[in-house]
Amino acid sequence: MNDMSQADEPAAVESRKPSGFEFRGDGMEYFKIWIVNILLTILTLGIYSAWATVRNNRYFYSNLYLGDNNFRYLAEPIQILKGRLIAIAALVAFTVTSQIAPMIGLGLMVLLLIAIPYFVNQSLAFNNRMSAYKNLQFRFKGTYGEAFMVLYVWPLVGLLTLGILYPLALLRLNQYLVRNSSYGTTPFTFDATFGDYGKIFLIMFGAGIVLAIPSWAIVAFMPSMAVVVPVFMVAVYFGLIVFFMVKTTNLFYGSLALADHGFDADLQFGGLAKVILINTLLTIITLGLYLPAAKVRMAKYVCSCMVMHAAGPLDDFVAAEKESVSALGDEFGQAFDFAV
Repeated sequence: MNDMSQADEPAAVESRKPSGFEFRGDGMEYFKIWIVNILLTILTLGIYSAWATVRNNRYFYSNLYLGDNNFRYLAEPIQILKGRLIAIAALVAFTVTSQIAPMIGLGLMVLLLIAIPYFVNQSLAFNNRMSAYKNLQFRFKGTYGEAFMVLYVWPLVGLLTLGILYPLALLRLNQYLVRNSSYGTTPFTFDATFGDYGKIFLIMFGAGIVLAIPSWAIVAFMPSMAVVVPVFMVAVYFGLIVFFMVKTTNLFYGSLALADHGFDADLQFGGLAKVILINTLLTIITLGLYLPAAKVRMAKYVCSCMVMHAAGPLDDFVAAEKESVSALGDEFGQAFDFAV
C-alpha cells in the first residue's frame, strides 16, 4: 500500500497545473484614488478614512488575479467607521487618563497588553472574512493562547537566547497565521521547519561577519578611508535585509498548501533590490507623491514571482457558514498601532 501511495505521489504532482498570480493595477490610476482619499480624509476630519480604507483595499483586491479571476474585498465603510470610532474613543480615554492619573493609566496599559492577542485574532478574522475569491470567503480561527505565544512568548525566547531561537519564533508566527486560516471550510497547511528558517539566519549571520571584516580592516589600518565605512555598512545591511525578505518569502509560499493545491514563490535578490531602490529614490525625489506608484510596482513584482500549482478546479470548495466578525479588532490595531 505504501509503495502504491509513493508511486501515485509523483503523478499527482505532475498533474498540477501552474496558475500565476498577476497584479493589473496602474500607478497613475491608484494615485488618483490615493490623493482623493487623503484630501477627503483631511476635509472630513478623518471621518472619510473608513471609506478611504475600503477604496484602497478594493482597488488592490480587484486588481489581484489568480488565473482569470480576481479577488474581492467585501467590507463596507460603515462597518469600519463604527469600529474606528470606538477604537479612537478608547485611545483618547486612555491618553487622557494616563495624563491625569498615571497609575490608572499604567493599569490600563497592562490590560491593553493582555487584550492585544484578542484584538489581533479579531483583526485577522475580520480581514479574512472580508476577503473572497470566486465568491468564496476566507476564514481565520486563531485562539487567544496561540496569539499570546507568538506575540509575547516566542519573541521573548528568541531574545533570551541571543537570537538563536528567533527562527523558531518566526516559524511559530507563520504557523499561527497559516494553520488558522482557511478558504471556505478548507484549511491551509504549512510544512516549513525550524531548520529551514535556521539556515536563512545562519547564512545572514555568517555573511554579516564576513562583510564586516573589510570595515574593521579599513578603520584599523587605513583611518583616512574611514569615511567610506558607513556607506559600505549601509549597503551591507540593505543587502542582508533584501536577502532575508527574498528567502523568507520564497520559503513561506513554498511551504504553503491548500488541500492538494501547492504554491511557489521565486523572488530574486536583484529584482527585489531594484524595486526597493527605485521606489525609495523616486518617493524621496517626489516628496512622497510616488508612494502610490511604489506600492503598485512592488505588488506587480511580487505577484509576478508567485504561482499556484492547482491539482484541480477551485470551484469544489465548500463555503463556510456565514458568521459575524466585528471590525473592532482591526480598528483597535490601527488606533493603538499593533498588528501582525
